[in-house]
Amino acid sequence: MTLLLSPGQVEAYERDGFVFPVDVLTSHEVKEFRGELQAWEQARGSLIDFPEKSKSYLLFNWADQLVHHPKILDAVQDLIGPDILVYHSTLFLKEANTPAYVRWHQDSTYFYLQPHLHVTAWVALSDASVQAGCMRALPGSHRWGAFKHDDKPEPMNMIRRGQGISERFDHETGTMVPVSAGQMSLHHTDLVHASGANDSVDRRIGYAISYIPAHVQPVGDIRPSALCVRGRSHGHFAEEQRLDVPLSPLAHERHQQALALFRARQDAGFQPAGAAS
Repeated sequence: MTLLLSPGQVEAYERDGFVFPVDVLTSHEVKEFRGELQAWEQARGSLIDFPEKSKSYLLFNWADQLVHHPKILDAVQDLIGPDILVYHSTLFLKEANTPAYVRWHQDSTYFYLQPHLHVTAWVALSDASVQAGCMRALPGSHRWGAFKHDDKPEPMNMIRRGQGISERFDHETGTMVPVSAGQMSLHHTDLVHASGANDSVDRRIGYAISYIPAHVQPVGDIRPSALCVRGRSHGHFAEEQRLDVPLSPLAHERHQQALALFRARQDAGFQPAGAAS
């Protein structure tokens, strides 16, 4: 028996590589979490950017609450089982009427994990409509194998390193994946997906949480960190500690350490364990 998703939703995820929309947050939670983020931006006098956009759950209460949210975890458990880690997270925030975009890509290409069982919960803190530049996915592409990716960093590319698939997929139109504030989509790590510009009058705020079953392992000699959010860890990652005091010196220190490990794993590229550097 599933905890949150219906059997039909689980079947859709297995068939298409994604499922949406899934209701997870109340309107009060959306207002509270978005309010916390924007109050912090206002206090510091600038919009959130990297490094705070990455692994935000190690810094901010709103992000910590999201990665531990029971409904989100129930849906994730329906797909990957009861021992759940957060490997990474990214805040994908497109300001109103801006051309920010994400190239076609597969998450698995730059996460270096085996086996490929990671699922991304893309949680909306504002409406991610078609006009606002919601995600677009190619149904079933999680079964097409790995595509060659290259780095094309550009100011409006929301993936910092610019990773993406140069192939255009001209023969595919894809499926739009709109979600309203308080809803989420779930997608497989091998799914080919992208998103376009935000032509709406509101910010498009989406928190993408990368969940993995605890038996998944990193590839290579570098041992990145992860946070156990349900069940137990299997010891394959350096263990992150849950946020205690938001934005404290200790929180900043732990955030920097975790990001350093994640970036080192990315910079190393694909190298089997024990290979010469």
